[in-house]
Amino acid sequence: MKIQVIGSGCPTCKTLYELTKTAVNELKISSKVEYSTDITKIIEMGVMQSPILAIDGKPAMIGSGNLEKIKEVIKKEI
Repeated sequence: MKIQVIGSGCPTCKTLYELTKTAVNELKISSKVEYSTDITKIIEMGVMQSPILAIDGKPAMIGSGNLEKIKEVIKKEI
């Protein structure tokens, strides 16, 4: 499973990245969380806002969320 947080580098994006890393650790998933500020990736996904939590190259969540919501999103993709 490839997990990415893609955003502009704003504080909200960085918070989503940190929360996603925590969620992955708590769920005991061996995947590494990647962080990207490559806006072209967002455009390629057809999304017009950020941050994006992408799993296996597809947007799984758009915008910010709390730890429990992120864990729910990841669990759906396992």
